[in-house]
Parts: sequence; structure tokens; C-alpha cells
Amino acid sequence: MTYASPSTPPFGRALCAMITPFTEEGALDLDGAQRLADRLVREGCDGLVLSGTTGESPTTSDAEKAALVRAVREAVGDRAALVAGVGTADTRHTVELTLAAEKAGADGVLVVTPYYSRPPQDALEAHFREVADASGLPVMLYDIPGRTGTRIEPDTMIRLAGHPRIIAVKDCSYDFLGTQKVLSRTELAYYAGCDEHILALYAVGAAGYVSTVANVAPAQLRAVLDAFDAGDTATAARLQREATPLIEAMMSAGLPGTVTTKALLTHLGHPAGPVRPPLRPAPEKTVTTLRKAYDTLTA
Repeated sequence: MTYASPSTPPFGRALCAMITPFTEEGALDLDGAQRLADRLVREGCDGLVLSGTTGESPTTSDAEKAALVRAVREAVGDRAALVAGVGTADTRHTVELTLAAEKAGADGVLVVTPYYSRPPQDALEAHFREVADASGLPVMLYDIPGRTGTRIEPDTMIRLAGHPRIIAVKDCSYDFLGTQKVLSRTELAYYAGCDEHILALYAVGAAGYVSTVANVAPAQLRAVLDAFDAGDTATAARLQREATPLIEAMMSAGLPGTVTTKALLTHLGHPAGPVRPPLRPAPEKTVTTLRKAYDTLTA
């Protein structure tokens, strides 16, 4: 018996929520971004999500976001899909970022639920439709209520699936039943946005993942999907379990994943640089835990 994921995931299966490298002085490091993007693609990423949560989008300027897309496109060419994070708390600003991402060469946009203002579901739906209508780019909705304060309810997601350019979801809802409800009633391509859910969501029909941990272990996470697609579900489960200590160290250490990812990338000698305030660097105790978990996974 073989197991198949969706036949045509719109942005590939294995996507990395890429960090945004900075210089030691805190400026945008485009050379570092190009080198990091090239490595991620060579080591198994089908696509890169730029300027998302992990990419420190709240503290990068509009000009920096566009420059990052242009630089990474130059580095990876057509070897990987580029999805640009454009979500803000302001519909008008989100539309402006969408148009800038399209001009810069993005293949799609990631649109997070507007945060802080906590719009009701009808306003939320209108926001996503206005953004999707603004350009020719396909849209990946980003459902992460733990950060935004507002859930994209399953029924809202089902209605939005009727829009021709709303085609995918990065799912950080922690609502497995709600996710399956949408999967059963739409053609939306779901991507696990929480690394611990990669195999679980893939097994019920998700398209793949958008992973923070893939910044440091792209090949190991892709192997989970490859084993499942080959029908070797036992190996897929083992590989997911083996990644758990690193996932826990990076994503459940009481620090944002951006902080832990940059700390580990720096240790490994890859482009990263500091985080921008208000984030602060990881303490040495955390870095030691990260190193141990990474070494165990990649031994």
C-alpha cells in the first residue's frame, strides 16, 4: 500500500520559515540571506517563507522586506518557491506589502490574521479577500491565534477557500479537529506551521510544512515526508520522534523560535546575526541545550 500527499502542493512540500540575517550592527545582511537560502534549498527545502514570524517581520521595514525577496530570488532562481510574509494589523498596509512582494519576485504571500485589534470573523474575511483581490499572487493564510489573538474559524476558512487566489494555509491553530474539518470540505493546501505536527497533519492530507526548525535541520525534516510518501510509515514516525528533542529545545524553551534558531545557526557557522529588539539573544544555558539536541539528531 502506498500513501500519497496532495499531488500538486502549490509551494512544494518542505518549506522553511527562514530567519532574516542581520549584520553584527543590526543591518539587513543580504549576502548572508543569499548564502543561507542557497544552503536551505540545496539541503532539501522546496520553498522559503520570508519575513514571517521567524523572519522578524515586525522589526523589518517595508524596504527591507522587498530587498530580501529580491536578493533571495537572485540566489535561488527557480529552484524554490518564495512566499513573502505581508501580514500586518492594517489592511491597507498589507495590500501595499503584497504589491511590493509581487514586484520583487515573490511566488505567493503569507497573510497573518490582523493582530491586536481582534476583528470579528466577517471583518476578518473581508480583510483576506481585499488582500487576495489586490494582486495576482496566490495567498497562504496564516492561522496563529496564540500570537494574534484571533482565530480564523473553520467556517470562515471554508468560505475563503472559494476565492480563486486563496489556496493554502499555514496552520498554527492547535485545533486538529478544526483542521480536518476544513481539509474534508475544501481543496486548501494545509501546511503544518508547528514542527511537532508535521507528520500528524501530513498523514491526514496536508501538503507539507512551513518549519522554523528547517533552518538548522532541513534534510532531517524532509526525510519524514519522504518516508511517508514511500509508504514507510514506521520510519516516518521514528524520524518525527527523533526530531522531537530539537523541536522542543527550539520551540518550547520559553523563547521565540527566532531567538533559538539564530543562536543555533550562529553556533553552526551559518549566517544569522543578532535579533532585533525587543527580542534578546538566547542565554548560554539555552545554547548548550540547543547544541546537544542538534548534535544528537544529526549524529
